Amino acid sequence: MESIDRRELTSGYRERMRRLALMDSLVELERKRVVDQQGNPLDMRGIGMLTLLFFFERRLTREYKTGVRHLISFLRQMMVDTYILDQDQIETVARTMITTFRPPSGVKRNFKFFNWETNEEEIIEYTILKDNDFDVKTNTQYYTLDEDGLELLFATKEFYSEFQISINQLMLRQQIKKGEFHGALRQIREMEIDVDSLKERMEKMRLEILRSIVSEETFERYKKLLDDTYLRLEREDEEFTALNTFIKETTDTLYSGDTKEKEIESYGLLIKIGNELEDVHYEHARLLELTSDLRNTALATAQESLYYTGIQSFNFDKDIVSAILSKPLPPEAMKGIIHPFLRVEENRFWSLTTIFSEQNITEEQPDRDDGSFIEAAELEHDHTYRTWLAGKYRELMEQFMMAYENGQGHSLKDFMNYLKENQDSLLEKRYFYSFWLLMHQRAPVFEEDSDDQNGQTLLGDVMNLLGQKQLMIRETPEILSFHPRYSIQNMLITLEEGQH
Repeated sequence: MESIDRRELTSGYRERMRRLALMDSLVELERKRVVDQQGNPLDMRGIGMLTLLFFFERRLTREYKTGVRHLISFLRQMMVDTYILDQDQIETVARTMITTFRPPSGVKRNFKFFNWETNEEEIIEYTILKDNDFDVKTNTQYYTLDEDGLELLFATKEFYSEFQISINQLMLRQQIKKGEFHGALRQIREMEIDVDSLKERMEKMRLEILRSIVSEETFERYKKLLDDTYLRLEREDEEFTALNTFIKETTDTLYSGDTKEKEIESYGLLIKIGNELEDVHYEHARLLELTSDLRNTALATAQESLYYTGIQSFNFDKDIVSAILSKPLPPEAMKGIIHPFLRVEENRFWSLTTIFSEQNITEEQPDRDDGSFIEAAELEHDHTYRTWLAGKYRELMEQFMMAYENGQGHSLKDFMNYLKENQDSLLEKRYFYSFWLLMHQRAPVFEEDSDDQNGQTLLGDVMNLLGQKQLMIRETPEILSFHPRYSIQNMLITLEEGQH
């Protein structure tokens, strides 16, 4: 076993003891025995830490004038649910905090210790609080944190040990630059301990991932933790590579010069530093692989386990049906429950421009059982149908003439109401609607229209009924639906003497 270097061991001993000295004021507060009105002992050390945090917060917000009155108000708010204290007791506690961190004599606090580096008794002086300002009008003294007080707070701040490797890498580079090769070798061995402890924590994390992920929130927390760890390890791996290169360059520079006895010793230390750093780098690289494995396998396995656990524990009758039937729910909540079980919404759209496309108007054949339209070829050769349809048009015109004489034919709506009362079966016929579409298309209609072939075939009898009169038809926006299968636009109808 290598002998321990006493000088290296005790190097910086005073600075280490100085950090302990900063804690001495909190230890002194812990020794004080103070109770509230119910005899419960006060946590004086914890209240002291709260006091320091209060002054630190006031400094962050640039409230530099902070006195006992402000501290009393703060402690009252903090202790209202924990201790029962009156105003005088709270003021006494606040002044105790001030006098502990800043003695009323104005003399700095001191800490005596034996320095094993120099083998001498030494004294460390420090101040936690210092005077900041004084208000003559109100006779109020203000305080603020001194540099030692800030250092105390920073020393107690939460520190993640995972970043210790990065800190050691920075210190190692500085030590090699300064030629402190013994300290650099010690720094590498500290890194080796940090890598081993980090490896143990990663193994524990693997078990925690498989055991502790019971919700999506827990899964996301572990996923973010692993992602951050992987990125940090990647940066550290790059720094290890840079350090190896830096050590090699330093070794080559030292070897190329004149070799003296001291340089030979330094060269040997650099070779040893390089070898041990490579070993630590190798173990650190295995940590990188372990983290990647946790991200790709263990985390995915835990997520699948969470998914199947949810499926097995889901009961439709209990979780859905009973939730709906057991208690009245507002429509918004009901929609949220049943929404996952609904089909995807489907909307059918049609283009508005289709109304401008070419439209084919065909005459109708007698009512068919299947409700289909007559084909164009059938219409061209079926003269029997044309004769039948012309007769039906004549019957419609006769009905209209009767309705018009009775004052019920001045609009298509009036005429349809008349038929509904007297012969509603006509409203079920398709040729009724075809007739009025045709009449509207040919309006104004008078006897001379019968000269054309279509007129002689379909509207000849209609024209004979009109005689010397002409039929004027003008459409309106109103839509008429007297039968569920058909609808037609309303029309204003005028029957007057023709101007031939």
